[in-house]
Amino acid sequence: MRILIVSEDIPYPSMGGLAKHALNLARALVRAGHEVDLLGGNQHPISVCGEEGRFGGRFFGELSGQHAGWKEIGLGMFMPPKRTAIARRFAKIILRHAPRYDVIHYHGHVPNVARFLPPDINFVQTRHDQGSDCFRHTRFRDGTVCESVDPAECARCIHPDPNTLQRAVSKIAVIRFRKEVAESFSMHKTVFVSDMLLRNVARSFGPGPWGTTVHNFVDRAELERIREAAKSLPKSPGFNVFIAAKLYPAKGVKQFLQALKPCIPAHMRVTVAGDGSDEAELRAGFESGQIQFLGWCSPEQTLTLAATSTAVVVPSVWEEPCATTVLEGLFLGKATFALHRGGTPELAVYAAAPGQLRLHHDMQSLVEDLISFDPNTTYGTAPEGLGSADRAAQQLLQIYQLPPSPSH
Repeated sequence: MRILIVSEDIPYPSMGGLAKHALNLARALVRAGHEVDLLGGNQHPISVCGEEGRFGGRFFGELSGQHAGWKEIGLGMFMPPKRTAIARRFAKIILRHAPRYDVIHYHGHVPNVARFLPPDINFVQTRHDQGSDCFRHTRFRDGTVCESVDPAECARCIHPDPNTLQRAVSKIAVIRFRKEVAESFSMHKTVFVSDMLLRNVARSFGPGPWGTTVHNFVDRAELERIREAAKSLPKSPGFNVFIAAKLYPAKGVKQFLQALKPCIPAHMRVTVAGDGSDEAELRAGFESGQIQFLGWCSPEQTLTLAATSTAVVVPSVWEEPCATTVLEGLFLGKATFALHRGGTPELAVYAAAPGQLRLHHDMQSLVEDLISFDPNTTYGTAPEGLGSADRAAQQLLQIYQLPPSPSH
């Protein structure tokens, strides 16, 4: 098949899980014998991604406009035309390329784009976050998970105390956006990376055939290479805990360290890889001989650190849809500690043995389990192919071959 992968998250020098997912899929589809090109943003050449950007096809850097502010922050309200305008712009660019491909697969943050594509276009989009109904993409506000479906409540995500006008305009923007997204999902095929995302969409949109689930995946061959290479590296003494996370509130690094710091055992060392808005505060409050912050690390560095650790902690307090860091911890053979929320519980099926994915309902119990965990515990390898990009590519190829209009 001739396949066009589309994502405004590509290319950047430092890419998140969505971009890595799309590139992993592109490589897997090429390995399976398909012709794959990539339509991404126009901010950088694909070369800024280094090796991660190599996928075996052509790159077109044309997407733009997604960062336009429309003076929303200054006005303190979401503007109703903004997301429609961005979706129309993306749709126009996609349509220029569409005649040359059998299928177009979108991975991004403009879920209403499908509303502006003809029904006969074979268009598939994968939903990676909670942006189908939440403008912040996280459903996380004031330090906790947001479960409200009231569009008027969304006004508080752009202004802490919205007035009547701000609340009314933001409500109109959310209603308009959600209507366009629901129409998008009805017109074209939609994939969610976890059942949790599908349930949350139904919570806002009501029951309906909104899509199907194909779990997030990783490059298992690359992880196995790093896992094997790590065996020959010198072992650091003690109990080494590793965290890879963007340093901002939803990722829970601060909450984890607050719970751990008063009771951290003398033999435990915590290494945090990642940068973000909270980095300076976290360094000031927690950096010590036992807790180290590395800042941004390359993908190779990050995975090597995980592979040489005793345990991996993913302390996210928002509802992670299907965290790549959890899958990486499991496939590197590490005990992986996380909270029992979002799509994370679904990932227990990828563990090599029961108890490898250690889920907890609060941070305190997670810390207590981590402290009492036997560092000599080892895990084997999950069955071959499980959670791999190649297996997911085969699932997605079946979806590509369905008629253009969804048949969920």
